Amino acid sequence: MTRMHTRLIVLQIVVVSLIVILVVRLWQVQVVRGREFVAVATETRTREVVVPALRGQILDATGRPLVRNSTSLVVSVDRTTLERLPDGGTAVLARLSKVLGMSPEKLKQQIRACGPGVSRPCWPGSPYQPIPVASRIPQRQALQIVERQEDFPGVTAEIQAVRDYPTGRDAAQVLGYLQPVTQSELEKREGLKASFSGVDLVGRDGLEAVYDPDLRGQAGLRRVQVDRMGKQIAVEQPRSPVTGDTLVTSIDARVQTIVEKALSEAVKSVGSDGGAAVVLDVKTGRVIAMASLPTYNPAVWSGGISERDYQHLLSKKSGKPLVSRATNGTFAPGSTFKISSVSAMVADGSPLHGTYECPSAYNVAGRAFGNAGGMSLGSISLHTALVKSCDTVFYRAGYEQWQRDGGNKPKGKVKEPMANMARAYGFGRRTGIDLPGESPGLIPDRSWKLNLWKATKEENCRRAKTGFPEIKDEGRAAFAKRLANENCLEGDIFHAYEAANFSIGQGDVLVTPLQLARAYAALVGDGKVRSPRIGWALFRPDGTLDKEVKVPVVGKLPISKETRDYIRKALSEVTSDGTAAGAFRGFPMNEVRIGGKTGTAEVWGKRDTSWFASFAPAENPQFVTVVMVSQGGFGAETAAPAARKIWEGIYGLGKDDNGKQRKAALPSGHPVERLPVIRRDGTVAR
Repeated sequence: MTRMHTRLIVLQIVVVSLIVILVVRLWQVQVVRGREFVAVATETRTREVVVPALRGQILDATGRPLVRNSTSLVVSVDRTTLERLPDGGTAVLARLSKVLGMSPEKLKQQIRACGPGVSRPCWPGSPYQPIPVASRIPQRQALQIVERQEDFPGVTAEIQAVRDYPTGRDAAQVLGYLQPVTQSELEKREGLKASFSGVDLVGRDGLEAVYDPDLRGQAGLRRVQVDRMGKQIAVEQPRSPVTGDTLVTSIDARVQTIVEKALSEAVKSVGSDGGAAVVLDVKTGRVIAMASLPTYNPAVWSGGISERDYQHLLSKKSGKPLVSRATNGTFAPGSTFKISSVSAMVADGSPLHGTYECPSAYNVAGRAFGNAGGMSLGSISLHTALVKSCDTVFYRAGYEQWQRDGGNKPKGKVKEPMANMARAYGFGRRTGIDLPGESPGLIPDRSWKLNLWKATKEENCRRAKTGFPEIKDEGRAAFAKRLANENCLEGDIFHAYEAANFSIGQGDVLVTPLQLARAYAALVGDGKVRSPRIGWALFRPDGTLDKEVKVPVVGKLPISKETRDYIRKALSEVTSDGTAAGAFRGFPMNEVRIGGKTGTAEVWGKRDTSWFASFAPAENPQFVTVVMVSQGGFGAETAAPAARKIWEGIYGLGKDDNGKQRKAALPSGHPVERLPVIRRDGTVAR
C-alpha cells in the first residue's frame, strides 16, 4: 500500500510539473513572445506575388506596329519546387513531357542554368524564377496541367504576353530582343527585385535595351493568403501593374521594307558577305530606315533559343547576324570620304575656286599613286575633282599637308588639317545614337600611330624574327614578316603614303555607314552635326505624351555655307555626269534630282567595298541615303543601283516588278512630321 501511495504521489508531481511547464510555455508563447509568433504565423500564411506589367509596344512614325504583344498559353516550371521532391522532379518532368510532346531530356536542358560549358537550350535567368519551357500551347494541353495540379507540382500554365514582330526580319538589329533577367542583375540592382516578376524579360539589344525602363512598365503586387496546406484563402492586390510606355520611332515601315529589299538584292547580286543601308532625315537627324545584312528573325528568342540558332547568330561563318553593320561595322569609306578632304583643303588655305592638276599618277615620297583606271584630266576645279573622283588631286593635297607638318620628323604642335576636319564631320567617334554597342570607327593620325606602336612593338619585333609560319601562302607570309620588321623599327612614324591614303578614305580610315550618313546630312543640311535618334516619343498607357526624344546637336562643320553649297552642287552632278551616271541612266532627274558620291574601297585579301552616299532632292535635301555592300566591287556597280531603288521607292518613280507604277512610300516627299495620335485604350487613330 505504501509503495502504491508513493507511485501516486510521484505521478501527481509529474502531472503537476507538466501542467506547470505547459502553462509557463503558453504564457511565454502568448504573452512574452506573442507578437513575434503572430507576425511569423501571418508571414507564413501570406505570399507576395509580383504581377508582371504588359510591355509597351514599339511603333513606326505613322503608328504601324514594329513590335507588339500577343497573348499565349505558356507552361513554366519552378525548378526550386522540383528539387525539393524526393526524385528531384524526374517523375513530374516525365509526365509533363507526355503532355507537351517533348522529351524529358529536352525539358531538363531547358531548366538547367546557363554557364561556362553549358550549351543551349538552358535558362539564363534567375534560378528562383519560373522557367518557361513551352509557349503557344493548345488550350487542351494547358487544361491537362491545370486540372491535375497534384500530378504537376511546380508546373503552371498561364496566359502571358509574348513579343510579336509583324514586320518579320525588318530592322531586327534596331529593334533588339528580350531575355530573362539574371540572378546576378537582381543581386547587383536591388531595385529590380521589386520591378520584376518571375516571368519578366529584359531588353538585351537595340531599342528594347535602350528604352527598357520605359517599355517595361511597373510591376503590380498581389498578396495571397494560404492555409497550412497551401490552399488559397484570400487575395489582396495593393498595387495593380502599370503597362509600359509605347515607343514611337522615326522609322517608317514602308521605307524600311524598301531599303531591306534593295540591300538584299544588291548583296545577292554579287555574292557579298553583308551590307548596310541608312536613310536619315536631313532636317532633324532622325533615322527613317536602317538595315543590316545578314539579318535574322527576332522571334527566334521567344520561348527560349536553341543552341543551333544561338550559335548561328554568333557565328563568323554566318556573318554574325546579331551584329549591326550599320552601327557596329567599320569599313574604309573610299571616295565618299572626299567631302571631308575637300573641306580640309579649303579650310587650310586652298582656293575653293582654284585650278588643280589631275595627272594619271602622283609621286608621294618616291612612290607613284595612280588614278583609278589611269585617267588624266589635266587642269580641273575641285568641282570636277569630286564629280569625276580624281584621286591624284587629293593625294597631292594630303602629301603637301603632311610635309607642312614636318613629314617624318614633325616639330612642335602639328596641324593635321585632314584628320581634324574628319573629326569635325563626326568620324572617329560614336554618333551617340540610341542603340547599344556602337563603334567609334578610326581616324588615324600621328598620335594614334605612336600609341599603336607602343602597344604592338614587342609583338612586331618578335614576328620580325620568327615570321608567320601559320600563314600557308608564302607570298603573304613574307609580306607580313617584312611589315612586322618595318613596324618594329619605325612603327611610330606616320608616313607620307599614309597621309596620301587618308585623303581618299583608304589606309587605316574606318567609318560606319551611320557615321557617313550623318556627315552627309550635316554637309547638305544646315552644317550642324547631330547625334541621330530612332526613338521619337514615349506615350503613357492612356495615350498621353510622356516625353519626346530630342535630337542633340553635337557639333558644327568648320566651313562656310559657300563651301558647303559648292560641294553639294558638285555632288549633284555625280549622278548625271560623274561616276554614278551609269547607275542612274534613265532616272527622272526632272522630277527628283539625286546627288551623291560613289566609293570603292580596297580591302586586303578581299574584293572592294562598294559605297554610295546620296541625298535628295539635290537643291533642297530632305533625305540622305547611304548604301554599303561588303565585297561589292565598284561603288557605281553595286551600291549606287541599290540606292537608286531606294529613291524610286521613296518617291514612287518608275515601274515595280509587276510593271505597274510604283506607289510612293512618302507621297509628300517629306518625312512624317507629326506624331501619331494614341487613343486612351492604346490603339492608334488613323
